[in-house]
Amino acid sequence: MELFDLSGRVAVITGGNGGLGLGMARGLVKAGANVAIWARNNTKNARAMLELRSIGTGEIKALQCDVTDETQIESAMAATLAAFGRIDACFANAGISGAGTAIPDITQSGWDNTMAVNARGPALVYKHVSRHMIERAQNGDAGGKLIATSSDQSIMGVNRSSDYAASKAALNGLTRGAAFELARYKITANALLFGFYETDITAKADPKFAAWMEKRIPLRRSGDHTGLEGLAVFWASSHSDYITGQSLPVDGGLSIS
Repeated sequence: MELFDLSGRVAVITGGNGGLGLGMARGLVKAGANVAIWARNNTKNARAMLELRSIGTGEIKALQCDVTDETQIESAMAATLAAFGRIDACFANAGISGAGTAIPDITQSGWDNTMAVNARGPALVYKHVSRHMIERAQNGDAGGKLIATSSDQSIMGVNRSSDYAASKAALNGLTRGAAFELARYKITANALLFGFYETDITAKADPKFAAWMEKRIPLRRSGDHTGLEGLAVFWASSHSDYITGQSLPVDGGLSIS
């Protein structure tokens, strides 16, 4: 038996049509999992679905879903269960970079928008996914994985990023609360604090920022997307069953520099 075989398992990845989410999805389908992508952009959803179907054995479904809209979450949840019958792992990955304003320039609309996507969105996704997992547990099929895409910025200071940092710190708190509350159902919750990876978000930054970051990172490089594949498989597998409530930096040592 393959050590990390996920055949028959079902994973949801919000924002899974690009960046970190797509990198994790690649690993899950290669390990045999069925994957449902919940993301806003239908064009990117279709492109991601075609790629994933070409590299793995698992079934793929891509659903349009804005995590700030609970009605869309409910629809995506229903469609996923109709297609696959269950959800074993949920990667709360959808997120935005924030308003990019200094603290004296914070606006209510900018702050609220960042919080809506990065903090409230995962909470609402977990609300509906955990209901399903709890129901399964009550019927003798306990277990589930909640994995959040957080950020080093939740534990570090960065200029013009207070809303983003606060939203990810809230996500870390949600992770700890979920881990404690849901442990009785053998549902684990963990957050991955990613450092500097090349994504659509970081592509918008000044190129000098990337060069500065790579000098600051002890391993002297940005994160590689290939490495995300095995990371996702580990967290979706039974080998992470005894880890819960943790906020783990995945950053080449950036958070200790």
